[in-house]
Amino acid sequence: MTTASLPDNLTAEEYDAMRPYRDDEINAAMHRIAASPHFGLLSSYVFPDNDPAEVAELLKSLHTIDHFQKRIMSAVNEQIIKRSITRFTYSGLDTLDSDQRYLFVSNHRDIMLDSSLLQYALWLSGHETSEITFGANLMTDPTVVDIGKANKMFRVERGGSLRDFYRSSLKLSSYLRHTLTQRRQSIWIAQRNGRTKDGLDLTEPGLISMFACSRPDAERVSALTELNIVPVAISYEWETCDRLKARELALRADGTPYVKTPDEDLNSILQGIVEPKGRVHIAVGTPLTASELSSITANSRQDFARAVASLIDTQIYALYHLWPTNYAAVDLKENTDRRLRQGLYTEADRQALITRLDSLATVTDAPYSLTRPILLDIYARPASK
Repeated sequence: MTTASLPDNLTAEEYDAMRPYRDDEINAAMHRIAASPHFGLLSSYVFPDNDPAEVAELLKSLHTIDHFQKRIMSAVNEQIIKRSITRFTYSGLDTLDSDQRYLFVSNHRDIMLDSSLLQYALWLSGHETSEITFGANLMTDPTVVDIGKANKMFRVERGGSLRDFYRSSLKLSSYLRHTLTQRRQSIWIAQRNGRTKDGLDLTEPGLISMFACSRPDAERVSALTELNIVPVAISYEWETCDRLKARELALRADGTPYVKTPDEDLNSILQGIVEPKGRVHIAVGTPLTASELSSITANSRQDFARAVASLIDTQIYALYHLWPTNYAAVDLKENTDRRLRQGLYTEADRQALITRLDSLATVTDAPYSLTRPILLDIYARPASK
């Protein structure tokens, strides 16, 4: 890649540090994965009926991103669905133009599955898969890096000083715009930094500001329009890592300093994969239009960003698929059976939720009096809007 073809504000070194692998880098990555200490565990999960030596040879035969996604990542998602999801469904992809590229802005409930399951739905629907944002904090283990970058994940920096934050935002904005408009690749990004832990799916206005900051402020409408922003809602019947989320919020509420352990994110990824999730639905919305964005009256850049975030949130909440667990949780919070009488869930659904809340709340080191209400909120809030 020549300097002339790089996105604005990115040097060749910076671009190479954050981008996914190219096809010519895939085979070497496959050899590294096959030789990694994690390979045996990965092989037994994804291909339980195959000898690991056969799987290793399969990996070593792959030479493109497309081969890796079709032969490996499709099998990964199929195993996740088979082992931990009662039913996986999706909607809205048939309304998108397969020749267009989109910036999918999704609610964020699981570190890996939100984006991975969308990729699987895109693939099943005949759309090209998207690139995926991946926090630098997760790109520590070499095998995780190889798998992620082979699966179109690109590195996003987190934290740092105010100056570092501005610089990384400008780099990311330039990369997104270049990838969508020049390289013609769709992108998945979460609506906020970090997973939703309290059941409220709200887009960070700072994300919208980042999208637009690679263009002059006077061009903010056209800067967002050309990105083809599409809201996406993923809905889990049983929230992934609900106990871990409730534990963290309870400890913070109790005044206990919460310090993330070095392996916490990886543990959350693994738990999200293996824990039962019940039914899961992905609903893809419609692109924000120039007309919608132009109609926003805003006195400042911040007001405009908040208004655009609200447009995305409106679609996400309309798209969110409410499950019996959500309706039962609202009735439990309100000490009523109104939604039960409306036929939105059954008594068996209610008892299953109570059992889960009680069992999860008692296996943490956080106070039960805090953990159980937080768990209940996680399930109730999507149905409380």
